[in-house]
Amino acid sequence: MTDTEACIALNMVSGVGPIRMRRLMEAFGSPQKILGTNSTQLKKVEGIGSEVADAISSWESTIDLSAELALMEKHGARALTQADPEYPEPLREIHDPPIVLYIIGSILESDKNAVGVVGTRKPSHYATETSKKLSYQLAYAGLTVVSGLARGIDTAAHQAALAAKGRTIAVIGSGLAQIYPPENKELAAKISTAGAIVSEYPMNRKADRQTFPMRNRIISGMGFGILVIEAGAKSGALISANQAAEQGRSIYAVPGRIDNPGAMGSNRLIQQGARLIMSAQDILDDLGMLFPQEPELRPTPRPSNLNTSEEAIYEAIGVDEPSYDEIAVKSGLPISEVSSTLLALEMRKLIRQLPGGRFVKLL
Repeated sequence: MTDTEACIALNMVSGVGPIRMRRLMEAFGSPQKILGTNSTQLKKVEGIGSEVADAISSWESTIDLSAELALMEKHGARALTQADPEYPEPLREIHDPPIVLYIIGSILESDKNAVGVVGTRKPSHYATETSKKLSYQLAYAGLTVVSGLARGIDTAAHQAALAAKGRTIAVIGSGLAQIYPPENKELAAKISTAGAIVSEYPMNRKADRQTFPMRNRIISGMGFGILVIEAGAKSGALISANQAAEQGRSIYAVPGRIDNPGAMGSNRLIQQGARLIMSAQDILDDLGMLFPQEPELRPTPRPSNLNTSEEAIYEAIGVDEPSYDEIAVKSGLPISEVSSTLLALEMRKLIRQLPGGRFVKLL
């Protein structure tokens, strides 16, 4: 058994979290020695009670490590521990770094320049468009966009980063064999080719009320700051913001309408000191990076550098403000390709999405 495999096993033992793991490592030196230690010795470690000590010492009777390793191989997943160079450096610095990071994809050195983007699962049209715009610009500028693959703001952030051909990492609240929400499986596959899907949970762990708050600390911990786009007073995004503050990360928030309950939490963050964000430049200024100003829109000749899919979508929009479904039918392209192509055209300011999910040409 390798140290990584021992960490995977310990991560699957009920009651062994990052804090207890740190104390066990300080006492015994290696994960393999922890698994080979008897219950009596384990109980001498601060914070390790009888229940956890017994669970560790009898781990082979409750955990099928071989099955977990086989499932990882089936899904193309790897496990990173803090001993691995690929383990994100910013994540090592937090109070409770994950024992194991399961990943599909890759984590690069450049991913330390990451910003978390979070918000409501039921965003307004304004919030969705803002998430797309800012995430596209941040990814285009070379930052890695980290989010949670959830519906709403998270989905828009990942899609925009992909449209910008940038890096994006999805930290999910379930195991990698249980992608949630299920409708984002195709998006997850795309993310794994331009970044990584990441989880601290065993492969078959299903998402629940406990897993999401825990994963939020990873979203904030992987980068230098977190951007909140539209969050209600009790939104999970506020948990991410609070954790970011505890981790010493920068907190950014997009202002929303004061009569919108869905923006009460993000507006409150600004009131409490979060930096008000009106453009990606506001965030990039914190890094001393130069982001070019958006050119003023003016009439230009019809674009001539469209690829085949973009040409089909552009033609399908015509002059009658078609809906998403109408564009898919007219273009004859797969739904997934229509979605990504519309976003790419929108970010290039060739088209615009109108309220109600209809589209119009700008050129």
